Amino acid sequence: MKEHYRSVEAQRSHPNRAAPGRRGLVALATAVVAASFLAGTGVRADAARTGRLGGEPIAPARSPVAASRPRTKARPAHRIVSLSPTATEMLFAIGAGPQVIAVDDDSDYPAKAPRTTLSGLDPNVEAIARYNPDLVVVSYEPEGFARSLRALGVRVLLEPAATDLAGSYAQITALGKATGHDRAAAALVRRMRVEIAIAIAGAPRFSSPPTYYYELEPDLYSVTSATFVGQLLSRFGLRDIANSAKGASGGYPQLSDEYIVKADPQLILLDDTICCHQSARTVAARPGWQDLAAVRDDGVVPLNDDIASRWGPRVVVLARDIEAALWRFKRHRHA
Repeated sequence: MKEHYRSVEAQRSHPNRAAPGRRGLVALATAVVAASFLAGTGVRADAARTGRLGGEPIAPARSPVAASRPRTKARPAHRIVSLSPTATEMLFAIGAGPQVIAVDDDSDYPAKAPRTTLSGLDPNVEAIARYNPDLVVVSYEPEGFARSLRALGVRVLLEPAATDLAGSYAQITALGKATGHDRAAAALVRRMRVEIAIAIAGAPRFSSPPTYYYELEPDLYSVTSATFVGQLLSRFGLRDIANSAKGASGGYPQLSDEYIVKADPQLILLDDTICCHQSARTVAARPGWQDLAAVRDDGVVPLNDDIASRWGPRVVVLARDIEAALWRFKRHRHA
Protein backbone atom coordinates (compact mmCIF):
# COMPACT_ATOMS: atom_id res chain seq x y z
CA MET A 1 0.00 0.00 0.00
CA LYS A 2 1.25 3.50 -0.83
CA GLU A 3 0.86 4.70 2.72
CA HIS A 4 2.22 8.21 2.26
CA TYR A 5 -0.11 9.05 -0.63
CA ARG A 6 -3.14 7.24 0.83
CA SER A 7 -2.67 8.78 4.27
CA VAL A 8 -2.44 12.30 2.87
CA GLU A 9 -5.42 11.79 0.60
CA ALA A 10 -7.53 10.30 3.40
CA GLN A 11 -6.86 13.27 5.64
CA ARG A 12 -7.52 15.74 2.84
CA SER A 13 -10.79 14.15 1.75
CA HIS A 14 -12.31 13.55 5.19
CA PRO A 15 -15.10 16.11 5.64
CA ASN A 16 -14.56 16.51 9.38
CA ARG A 17 -10.81 16.86 9.33
CA ALA A 18 -9.08 20.13 8.59
CA ALA A 19 -5.53 19.38 7.47
CA PRO A 20 -2.95 22.09 8.18
CA GLY A 21 -1.29 23.80 5.23
CA ARG A 22 1.90 22.33 3.77
CA ARG A 23 4.04 25.27 4.89
CA GLY A 24 2.70 24.91 8.39
CA LEU A 25 3.48 21.19 8.44
CA VAL A 26 7.05 21.74 7.25
CA ALA A 27 7.64 24.54 9.76
CA LEU A 28 6.19 22.50 12.62
CA ALA A 29 8.18 19.38 11.69
CA THR A 30 11.39 21.43 11.64
CA ALA A 31 10.53 22.95 15.01
CA VAL A 32 9.95 19.49 16.44
CA VAL A 33 13.41 18.29 15.41
CA ALA A 34 15.00 21.37 16.97
CA ALA A 35 12.99 20.89 20.15
CA SER A 36 13.93 17.21 20.33
CA PHE A 37 17.65 18.00 20.19
CA LEU A 38 17.53 20.97 22.56
CA ALA A 39 15.11 19.75 25.17
CA GLY A 40 14.46 16.04 24.56
CA THR A 41 10.73 16.70 24.68
CA GLY A 42 9.77 13.35 23.15
CA VAL A 43 6.02 12.77 22.89
CA ARG A 44 5.39 16.40 23.83
CA ALA A 45 7.56 17.40 20.86
CA ASP A 46 5.47 15.17 18.61
CA ALA A 47 2.37 16.84 20.03
CA ALA A 48 3.83 20.21 19.11
CA ARG A 49 4.04 19.02 15.52
CA THR A 50 0.64 17.36 15.29
CA GLY A 51 -1.26 19.63 17.62
CA ARG A 52 -2.58 16.55 19.44
CA LEU A 53 -1.51 14.37 22.33
CA GLY A 54 -3.34 11.12 23.04
CA GLY A 55 -5.91 12.14 20.45
CA GLU A 56 -6.76 15.38 22.27
CA PRO A 57 -6.03 18.94 21.17
CA ILE A 58 -3.15 20.33 23.19
CA ALA A 59 -4.43 22.24 26.21
CA PRO A 60 -3.58 25.92 26.69
CA ALA A 61 -0.77 26.92 29.03
CA ARG A 62 -1.36 25.75 32.59
CA SER A 63 -2.07 28.14 35.42
CA PRO A 64 0.69 28.82 38.01
CA VAL A 65 -1.10 26.49 40.45
CA ALA A 66 -1.29 23.64 37.95
CA ALA A 67 2.29 24.24 36.85
CA SER A 68 3.53 23.79 40.40
CA ARG A 69 2.23 20.23 40.60
CA PRO A 70 4.83 17.49 40.09
CA ARG A 71 4.85 16.07 36.58
CA THR A 72 4.55 12.32 36.20
CA LYS A 73 6.24 10.56 33.32
CA ALA A 74 3.98 8.25 31.34
CA ARG A 75 4.96 4.61 31.60
CA PRO A 76 6.32 3.05 28.39
CA ALA A 77 3.65 1.29 26.36
CA HIS A 78 3.83 -2.51 26.44
CA ARG A 79 0.79 -3.53 24.38
CA ILE A 80 1.01 -1.57 21.13
CA VAL A 81 -1.26 -1.74 18.12
CA SER A 82 0.19 -0.11 15.00
CA LEU A 83 -2.23 0.93 12.27
CA SER A 84 0.53 2.44 10.13
CA PRO A 85 3.02 0.39 8.10
CA THR A 86 5.60 3.14 8.55
CA ALA A 87 5.12 3.24 12.33
CA THR A 88 5.41 -0.55 12.39
CA GLU A 89 8.79 -0.35 10.69
CA MET A 90 9.91 2.38 13.09
CA LEU A 91 8.82 0.41 16.17
CA PHE A 92 10.74 -2.69 15.17
CA ALA A 93 13.78 -0.66 14.12
CA ILE A 94 14.11 0.89 17.60
CA GLY A 95 13.72 -2.44 19.37
CA ALA A 96 10.07 -2.07 20.41
CA GLY A 97 8.93 -5.04 18.34
CA PRO A 98 8.31 -7.32 21.37
CA GLN A 99 5.86 -4.70 22.68
CA VAL A 100 3.80 -4.73 19.46
CA ILE A 101 0.83 -7.10 19.77
CA ALA A 102 -0.96 -6.34 16.48
CA VAL A 103 -0.42 -4.40 13.25
CA ASP A 104 -2.73 -3.47 10.40
CA ASP A 105 -3.27 -5.48 7.22
CA ASP A 106 -0.80 -3.36 5.23
CA SER A 107 2.11 -3.68 7.69
CA ASP A 108 4.08 -6.26 5.73
CA TYR A 109 7.56 -5.37 7.03
CA PRO A 110 9.31 -6.76 8.93
CA ALA A 111 7.94 -10.24 8.29
CA LYS A 112 7.75 -11.01 12.02
CA ALA A 113 5.29 -8.16 12.66
CA PRO A 114 1.99 -9.59 14.03
CA ARG A 115 -0.11 -8.79 10.97
CA THR A 116 -3.91 -8.84 11.35
CA THR A 117 -7.01 -7.82 9.40
CA LEU A 118 -7.18 -4.45 11.18
CA SER A 119 -7.44 -1.47 8.81
CA GLY A 120 -5.45 1.73 9.16
CA LEU A 121 -7.68 3.73 6.81
CA ASP A 122 -10.99 2.48 8.21
CA PRO A 123 -10.13 1.64 11.82
CA ASN A 124 -12.66 -0.26 13.90
CA VAL A 125 -12.55 0.71 17.58
CA GLU A 126 -14.21 -2.49 18.80
CA ALA A 127 -11.84 -4.72 16.84
CA ILE A 128 -8.83 -2.80 18.16
CA ALA A 129 -10.10 -2.88 21.75
CA ARG A 130 -10.17 -6.69 21.67
CA TYR A 131 -6.37 -6.64 21.75
CA ASN A 132 -6.44 -4.68 25.03
CA PRO A 133 -3.75 -2.20 23.89
CA ASP A 134 -2.24 0.56 25.99
CA LEU A 135 -1.10 2.49 22.89
CA VAL A 136 -2.44 2.72 19.33
CA VAL A 137 -0.28 4.39 16.67
CA VAL A 138 -2.00 5.75 13.55
CA SER A 139 -1.06 7.79 10.48
CA TYR A 140 -4.70 8.75 9.88
CA GLU A 141 -7.31 9.50 12.53
CA PRO A 142 -11.00 9.68 11.53
CA GLU A 143 -13.24 11.97 13.53
CA GLY A 144 -14.13 10.49 16.93
CA PHE A 145 -11.68 7.59 16.68
CA ALA A 146 -9.22 8.75 19.35
CA ARG A 147 -12.05 9.95 21.58
CA SER A 148 -13.60 6.49 21.54
CA LEU A 149 -10.31 4.78 22.42
CA ARG A 150 -9.56 7.38 25.07
CA ALA A 151 -12.87 6.53 26.74
CA LEU A 152 -11.50 3.00 27.06
CA GLY A 153 -8.27 4.27 28.63
CA VAL A 154 -6.15 3.76 25.52
CA ARG A 155 -3.54 6.31 24.39
CA VAL A 156 -3.43 7.26 20.70
CA LEU A 157 -0.30 8.58 19.00
CA LEU A 158 -0.96 10.27 15.67
CA GLU A 159 1.99 10.17 13.27
CA PRO A 160 0.69 11.50 9.95
CA ALA A 161 2.53 11.27 6.65
CA ALA A 162 5.77 13.19 7.09
CA THR A 163 6.46 16.04 4.71
CA ASP A 164 10.23 15.81 5.00
CA LEU A 165 13.04 13.89 6.67
CA ALA A 166 12.85 16.12 9.74
CA GLY A 167 9.28 14.95 10.27
CA SER A 168 10.34 11.32 9.99
CA TYR A 169 13.11 11.78 12.55
CA ALA A 170 10.67 13.51 14.93
CA GLN A 171 8.25 10.59 14.72
CA ILE A 172 10.98 8.05 15.46
CA THR A 173 12.01 10.14 18.47
CA ALA A 174 8.40 10.28 19.69
CA LEU A 175 8.00 6.50 19.40
CA GLY A 176 11.22 6.05 21.34
CA LYS A 177 9.80 8.15 24.18
CA ALA A 178 6.45 6.37 24.14
CA THR A 179 8.00 2.90 24.26
CA GLY A 180 11.01 3.42 26.52
CA HIS A 181 13.52 3.12 23.67
CA ASP A 182 14.80 6.71 23.67
CA ARG A 183 18.44 5.85 23.11
CA ALA A 184 17.77 3.35 20.35
CA ALA A 185 15.54 5.89 18.58
CA ALA A 186 18.22 8.58 18.82
CA ALA A 187 20.82 6.15 17.47
CA LEU A 188 18.56 5.21 14.55
CA VAL A 189 18.04 8.86 13.63
CA ARG A 190 21.80 9.47 13.69
CA ARG A 191 22.44 6.47 11.42
CA MET A 192 19.74 7.55 8.99
CA ARG A 193 21.14 11.07 8.77
CA VAL A 194 24.64 9.80 8.08
CA GLU A 195 23.68 7.10 5.58
CA ILE A 196 21.35 9.37 3.59
CA ALA A 197 24.05 12.05 3.50
CA ILE A 198 26.56 9.48 2.22
CA ALA A 199 24.19 8.39 -0.57
CA ILE A 200 23.59 11.99 -1.66
CA ALA A 201 27.28 12.86 -1.54
CA GLY A 202 28.16 9.72 -3.48
CA ALA A 203 25.73 10.34 -6.34
CA PRO A 204 27.04 11.61 -9.68
CA ARG A 205 26.81 15.27 -10.60
CA PHE A 206 25.39 16.61 -13.86
CA SER A 207 26.03 19.83 -15.74
CA SER A 208 22.29 20.49 -15.70
CA PRO A 209 19.68 18.94 -13.36
CA PRO A 210 18.13 15.82 -14.95
CA THR A 211 14.34 15.98 -15.19
CA TYR A 212 12.18 13.18 -13.87
CA TYR A 213 8.64 11.85 -13.78
CA TYR A 214 7.70 9.94 -10.64
CA GLU A 215 4.86 7.47 -11.19
CA LEU A 216 2.65 6.44 -8.26
CA GLU A 217 0.25 4.38 -10.38
CA PRO A 218 -0.30 3.69 -14.11
CA ASP A 219 -3.12 6.26 -14.10
CA LEU A 220 -0.28 8.81 -14.05
CA TYR A 221 -0.65 10.21 -10.54
CA SER A 222 2.68 11.73 -9.62
CA VAL A 223 4.41 13.77 -6.89
CA THR A 224 5.82 17.29 -6.77
CA SER A 225 9.08 18.33 -5.16
CA ALA A 226 7.08 19.59 -2.16
CA THR A 227 6.24 16.02 -1.08
CA PHE A 228 8.39 13.78 1.09
CA VAL A 229 9.90 11.78 -1.77
CA GLY A 230 10.06 14.87 -3.98
CA GLN A 231 12.19 16.69 -1.43
CA LEU A 232 14.53 13.72 -1.18
CA LEU A 233 14.94 13.64 -4.96
CA SER A 234 15.63 17.38 -4.98
CA ARG A 235 18.58 16.76 -2.68
CA PHE A 236 20.07 14.59 -5.44
CA GLY A 237 19.85 17.57 -7.80
CA LEU A 238 16.88 16.32 -9.85
CA ARG A 239 14.10 18.47 -11.34
CA ASP A 240 10.45 17.36 -11.14
CA ILE A 241 8.31 17.80 -14.27
CA ALA A 242 5.13 17.65 -12.15
CA ASN A 243 5.85 20.95 -10.39
CA SER A 244 4.14 22.98 -13.09
CA ALA A 245 1.26 20.58 -13.74
CA LYS A 246 -2.38 21.33 -13.05
CA GLY A 247 -3.17 20.35 -9.46
CA ALA A 248 0.48 20.55 -8.39
CA SER A 249 -0.40 22.60 -5.33
CA GLY A 250 -1.88 19.49 -3.69
CA GLY A 251 1.41 17.62 -4.07
CA TYR A 252 -0.04 14.68 -6.01
CA PRO A 253 -1.23 15.84 -9.44
CA GLN A 254 -2.57 13.49 -12.08
CA LEU A 255 -0.64 14.07 -15.28
CA SER A 256 -1.63 13.18 -18.82
CA ASP A 257 0.17 11.28 -21.56
CA GLU A 258 0.40 14.49 -23.54
CA TYR A 259 1.94 16.38 -20.62
CA ILE A 260 4.58 13.72 -19.97
CA VAL A 261 5.48 13.28 -23.64
CA LYS A 262 5.86 17.04 -24.05
CA ALA A 263 8.01 17.32 -20.89
CA ASP A 264 10.17 14.41 -22.15
CA PRO A 265 11.70 13.49 -18.77
CA GLN A 266 15.21 12.05 -18.66
CA LEU A 267 14.29 9.76 -15.79
CA ILE A 268 11.09 7.85 -15.01
CA LEU A 269 10.87 6.53 -11.45
CA LEU A 270 8.33 3.73 -11.10
CA ASP A 271 6.66 3.43 -7.68
CA ASP A 272 4.19 0.88 -9.08
CA THR A 273 6.34 -2.14 -9.90
CA ILE A 274 4.76 -4.39 -7.25
CA CYS A 275 1.18 -3.17 -7.11
CA CYS A 276 0.73 -2.74 -10.84
CA HIS A 277 3.59 -4.72 -12.45
CA GLN A 278 5.08 -1.75 -14.28
CA SER A 279 8.57 -1.94 -15.76
CA ALA A 280 10.80 -0.42 -18.42
CA ARG A 281 9.14 -2.78 -20.92
CA THR A 282 5.56 -1.77 -20.07
CA VAL A 283 6.52 1.92 -20.09
CA ALA A 284 8.14 1.62 -23.53
CA ALA A 285 4.97 -0.07 -24.82
CA ARG A 286 2.76 2.90 -23.96
CA PRO A 287 1.63 4.85 -27.05
CA GLY A 288 4.06 7.69 -27.74
CA TRP A 289 6.40 6.84 -24.87
CA GLN A 290 8.95 4.82 -26.83
CA ASP A 291 10.71 8.02 -27.93
CA LEU A 292 11.01 9.57 -24.47
CA ALA A 293 14.56 10.37 -23.37
CA ALA A 294 14.15 8.18 -20.29
CA VAL A 295 13.21 5.18 -22.42
CA ARG A 296 16.00 5.74 -24.97
CA ASP A 297 18.74 6.34 -22.39
CA ASP A 298 17.94 3.55 -19.91
CA GLY A 299 16.46 6.08 -17.52
CA VAL A 300 13.44 4.05 -16.37
CA VAL A 301 14.06 3.21 -12.71
CA PRO A 302 11.99 0.48 -10.98
CA LEU A 303 11.47 1.09 -7.26
CA ASN A 304 10.10 -1.07 -4.47
CA ASP A 305 6.58 0.30 -3.87
CA ASP A 306 6.60 -0.20 -0.11
CA ILE A 307 10.04 1.27 0.50
CA ALA A 308 9.36 4.27 -1.75
CA SER A 309 5.97 5.09 -0.24
CA ARG A 310 6.88 5.04 3.46
CA TRP A 311 8.83 7.56 5.50
CA GLY A 312 10.50 5.23 7.99
CA PRO A 313 13.96 3.67 8.42
CA ARG A 314 14.05 2.20 4.90
CA VAL A 315 14.27 5.69 3.40
CA VAL A 316 17.98 4.91 3.59
CA VAL A 317 17.44 2.05 1.12
CA LEU A 318 15.51 4.37 -1.19
CA ALA A 319 18.36 6.90 -1.10
CA ARG A 320 20.88 4.20 -2.01
CA ASP A 321 18.64 2.96 -4.83
CA ILE A 322 18.46 6.48 -6.25
CA GLU A 323 22.24 6.86 -6.02
CA ALA A 324 22.78 3.58 -7.89
CA ALA A 325 20.18 4.48 -10.55
CA LEU A 326 21.84 7.83 -11.22
CA TRP A 327 25.21 6.15 -11.76
CA ARG A 328 23.66 3.67 -14.22
CA PHE A 329 21.99 6.57 -16.01
CA LYS A 330 25.22 8.55 -16.25
CA ARG A 331 27.28 5.57 -17.47
CA HIS A 332 24.70 4.83 -20.19
CA ARG A 333 24.77 8.44 -21.40
CA HIS A 334 28.56 8.34 -21.72
CA ALA A 335 28.78 4.85 -23.19
